[in-house]
Amino acid sequence: MSNVFDGDSPTNLAEYSVSELSGSIKRTVETAFDQVRVRGEISGYRGPHSSGHAYFALKDDRARIDAVIWKGTFSRLKFRPEEGMEVIATGKVTTFPGSSKYQIVIETLEPAGAGALMALIEERKRKLGAEGLFDAARKKRLPFMPGVIGVVTSPTGAVIRDILHRISDRFPVHVLVWPVKVQGDGSGEEVANAIRGFNALEPSGAIPRPDVLIVARGGGSLEDLWSFNDEIVVRAAADSAIPLISAVGHETDWTLIDYAADVRAPTPTGAAEMAVPVKAELEAQAAALAARLQGCMNRQMDQRRQSVRALMRALPSLDQLLALPRRRFDEAAIGLGRGLELNTINKRRGFERVAGHLRPDVLSNRIAERRQTLNERMARAERMVERLIDRSKARVDRAEAILASLPARLKTRTDRGRERLGNLSRHADTAVRHQLTRARAELSAQDRVLQSLSYKNVLKRGYAVIRDEDNRPVSQAAHLSSGMGIAIEFADGRVGAMTTEGGAPPAGAKKRSAKPAEPPKQGSLF
Repeated sequence: MSNVFDGDSPTNLAEYSVSELSGSIKRTVETAFDQVRVRGEISGYRGPHSSGHAYFALKDDRARIDAVIWKGTFSRLKFRPEEGMEVIATGKVTTFPGSSKYQIVIETLEPAGAGALMALIEERKRKLGAEGLFDAARKKRLPFMPGVIGVVTSPTGAVIRDILHRISDRFPVHVLVWPVKVQGDGSGEEVANAIRGFNALEPSGAIPRPDVLIVARGGGSLEDLWSFNDEIVVRAAADSAIPLISAVGHETDWTLIDYAADVRAPTPTGAAEMAVPVKAELEAQAAALAARLQGCMNRQMDQRRQSVRALMRALPSLDQLLALPRRRFDEAAIGLGRGLELNTINKRRGFERVAGHLRPDVLSNRIAERRQTLNERMARAERMVERLIDRSKARVDRAEAILASLPARLKTRTDRGRERLGNLSRHADTAVRHQLTRARAELSAQDRVLQSLSYKNVLKRGYAVIRDEDNRPVSQAAHLSSGMGIAIEFADGRVGAMTTEGGAPPAGAKKRSAKPAEPPKQGSLF
């Protein structure tokens, strides 16, 4: 500290630098508030910074103080700070000279009583419930007889022994244990990762995928069970595709995972009882059902046997069944001989009736009629053939006449086509000559216009075109530099030249008059 007396200063006050004053205030505050406990509501919390430190503020209804939790302390906290949470913070008050602010460096953090924890749980319950994580429609039914059971719990507690013992007593199945911490820092993340890990297993993989999950923990205080109120655990339980049983604490203990789970068990032992049935009871039930089935089969067979016997008594005997067919057969055999005799007599009478009409004169008349009909048809056919031959001869004669006159017709048509082709050729020659004449006239007109616009006509009047080394026209002297080769194009050819600095014209050149020569006056026409 500098203590300088200035004779010109109006007072004798000591003079401090800014750093000295800030350091003095920092030492005074840290000495006066070495360890303090502050109760307030967390405000402005956005999670840990990328550096691992957490920055926020504590406030009440009248004041506010900045707070910081260093990275090492934050990893050891039993509770994670949350926005709006009322807490009791223990730490040191210090200042930040860079911005003239004071803050509390928190070393421990705890909720402000069980009432605050319950309020936080209720707030989180309302939030997650509004998202539909606790809806009954999302809950899945437990399998009746699972083949594999996954258990998420501590491997060293009595809970896992109770579950294994109860399952082995009721119905021994394959049990997979995912060891996790069920209390303290990081326990919530481990439980959530275990639930997701079981869901990520393949059904046909090396490690079988469980058919049902049990998340279990023994009883404890609200703070001991706090990990199962973490939002990450509740979301993992709600997203689980495997049916999940929550068995956290005793029957009177409730956590948020109980609302998200598919089934809530009062105790871990009760969860084991819910997961598997009793094998002895199933065997007894199966034996009772088998006995009932056998009894039903025996009674059914007795009833069917009695029914068959009753039907047999109602059926007639074999002699009674065959008596009527036998009688009919005998009657048919007796009537068969008479029937054959009568049929023969009827056939003979019919033949005699037909034989009376078969006389030789009748047959001769019919043959004569058929021969006459055949002759008439043959005559008609001969006449039709003669007419067809005459028609064919006429067609052949007409075809020969047409073929005989065909060369004359072809010659006439050829002469006409040649004459028409000559006319068309003369018309085409005339049209081509007219077209060439018009094209020559248009080309001459375009040439005259081109000649009138050509710069070479200007060169004939005494002008010249200056071109640079790339044969490009130069329109201004500023585009040329000293020592540059140029080409000067006249009307009758080109000459090369070299540029020089501007100045007086070279010696021997005639000095032009400053005043341009007046053009000769035009004489009078009168």
